Amino acid sequence: MSHFTASSRSRTRLMAVLLTAAVVGIGGAGAAGASAETIPLAPVELGDASSFAILSKAGVTDVYASAIVGDVGASPISGSAIHLECDEVTGTIYSVNEAGPSCKVTDDTFLTGAVGDLEIAYTDAAGRTNPDFINLGAGEIGGLTLTPGLYKWGTDVQISNDVTLTGGPDDVFIFQISGDLTQSSAKNVTLAGGVQAKNVFWQSAGEVAIGTTAHFEGTIMSHTLIALKTGASINGRLLAQTAVTLQSNTVNVPAL
Repeated sequence: MSHFTASSRSRTRLMAVLLTAAVVGIGGAGAAGASAETIPLAPVELGDASSFAILSKAGVTDVYASAIVGDVGASPISGSAIHLECDEVTGTIYSVNEAGPSCKVTDDTFLTGAVGDLEIAYTDAAGRTNPDFINLGAGEIGGLTLTPGLYKWGTDVQISNDVTLTGGPDDVFIFQISGDLTQSSAKNVTLAGGVQAKNVFWQSAGEVAIGTTAHFEGTIMSHTLIALKTGASINGRLLAQTAVTLQSNTVNVPAL
């Protein structure tokens, strides 16, 4: 009986060792697989700023006639700084007071929240870490085809020729620009492969200027001025922490 008990205990210990090794092996493989996975780049959350085609702290100037699809608002400046006509906007024009276009809706609380969300979104985009591309093209991206990811420049960025953003419908592009963003006249930013404008974000610490008859895609978040020259168009948003200037432009807020 004692021999049988000792033998049984030996077999038991052997089985325990083999089981432990198997569990460790499975766990190790799982850990390796998890570490090899790439976490997708998350889009920038815009909160209450998401419905706005144009949102500004210092007002909107306009050379008639522009065509805006989406909401428009300015805060904390008076609604008198919103120089759009009612027939130029398919959406709601929000004002902090009774001044502004005749069709405006006065909602200081909503605008304050939307501008706060704009600032949070700007900080989020500017603060993303581990860029996939740093100082690409020394700041000149004209003529390039860009793939999804986080881009960072310590310089101005120029778009002197057409640029294509290619990827899938869920792919995200975030562009961090420490200076100005300037797009030349009659040049285009285009999307390919199913990329959606709602997933493209341009954060600029300087001014943004979109040239005459140029076309742009994505949400622009500027710490200062956003200026669209005559006939320029954008499928995206103009979110400025100073002013937005328009000259007979087309602005369409992207579908969410």
